[in-house]
Amino acid sequence: MPPVGLRAALLLLPSLLLLLRTVLTVPLERGAPKKEESPATESPVSGPALLSSQDTGLYYHRYLQEVINVLETDGHFREKLQAANAEDIKSGKLSRELDFVSHHVRTKLDELKRQEVSRLRMLLKAKMDAEQEPSEHDVQVDHLSLLKQFEHLDPQNQHTFEARDLELLIQTATRDLAQYDAAHHEEFKRYEMLKEHERRRYLESLGEEQRKEAERKLEEQQRRHREHPKVNVPGSQAQLKEVWEELDGLDPNRFNPKTFFILHDINSDGVLDEQELEALFTKELEKVYDPKNEEDDMREMEEERLRMREHVMKNVDTNQDRLVTLEEFLASTQRKEFGDTGEGWETVEMHPAYTEEELRRFEEELAAREAELNAKAQRLSQETEALGRSQDHLEAQKRELQQAVLQMEQRKQQQQALNAPGPAPGREGQLKFHQGTDGVPVPAAADDQKDRDTSEKKVPEQPPKLPQLDSQKL
Repeated sequence: MPPVGLRAALLLLPSLLLLLRTVLTVPLERGAPKKEESPATESPVSGPALLSSQDTGLYYHRYLQEVINVLETDGHFREKLQAANAEDIKSGKLSRELDFVSHHVRTKLDELKRQEVSRLRMLLKAKMDAEQEPSEHDVQVDHLSLLKQFEHLDPQNQHTFEARDLELLIQTATRDLAQYDAAHHEEFKRYEMLKEHERRRYLESLGEEQRKEAERKLEEQQRRHREHPKVNVPGSQAQLKEVWEELDGLDPNRFNPKTFFILHDINSDGVLDEQELEALFTKELEKVYDPKNEEDDMREMEEERLRMREHVMKNVDTNQDRLVTLEEFLASTQRKEFGDTGEGWETVEMHPAYTEEELRRFEEELAAREAELNAKAQRLSQETEALGRSQDHLEAQKRELQQAVLQMEQRKQQQQALNAPGPAPGREGQLKFHQGTDGVPVPAAADDQKDRDTSEKKVPEQPPKLPQLDSQKL
């Protein structure tokens, strides 16, 4: 096989193609980099900059990306990969070469695995906290047993990345990505059923006149959506020639399938992967979907793109490895169906995603979930009310305690006032007062009162008696 990098070699795995088209699309053997290229371009791994913005949908997507990026930096592993075939990869033979990679690479892989184990533990704890009752939150968690449900790593060894980890990662990604399209279709079906369910509930909430107006508006939107140019069958001569003329800017009368293939093999790896194929359908999709139009659903557009890609793979990808080689592509252009496309491509709205029975079961499921949520909301409301009553009771107790403290403080002050020495009482138990400086009578001091009492007890002096004159002598 021609020398290719890890990204291109892993494309040999049929069900890993989806991962590789979104993450690993650049082959390593591309010649020496130009001097003016930045260091980020020269290095096969430059951290987050190389991580694709697209996601495979796998819950371990980032971990898988980072492991492959690190492995690409090891020359020995890259050489072994160039000589490997699909069976070597799937059987785990390639994984055993991990024992010969550099210590620096092994250290990075060990760190990635520890980070992934830590992330999974956090996910498990968050899930358990959400499912458990508050009284159960202190229960001891057996992380080892719980980690066994994750099959993309070896839970028995949570600290180092071994050959077994690489083997499990490849096998799990192979299996999971094989089910990707089916999961996507199921998700789209639920989306369409939810949309229809909400539409019906909305109409039921309206009065008769408003409902008729809403139905009329909906029918008008559907009519505008159906009024679009003919959509060519994906992979047909008409569809490819349209791309050749309008996107490539070439003469449609000089259409050449081999040249077309080379032009659209963006990474020059000799095959058209799923991303490269889907790029060919953009022109057809634009005939039907416009993000500016209210009646055009962009979620339906992505489902349409997936359906187109599956159609081409079914008819062109003869060995079903999810890659279209040049030989397969040229062979498809020789078939009768290549030029005879009939009425064109039937879009999503012409093929309902669900039946009425499926919609009925879906609505029953929604009703059950809604009832469960309402019951939980009611419990929370009752708990909130109980907490409110408890808070009121605590506030009342707090006020009583504050009042008791205040009363105790007042009694203490009164007792201190009684025990303190005060003015002495006068006769009859009455206090004596004297004139203050400001004219206000004030109690006299104890000594003053005593002096006053003593002075009051003294007999007043009698005036001297004058001799009496005899009036007769006068």
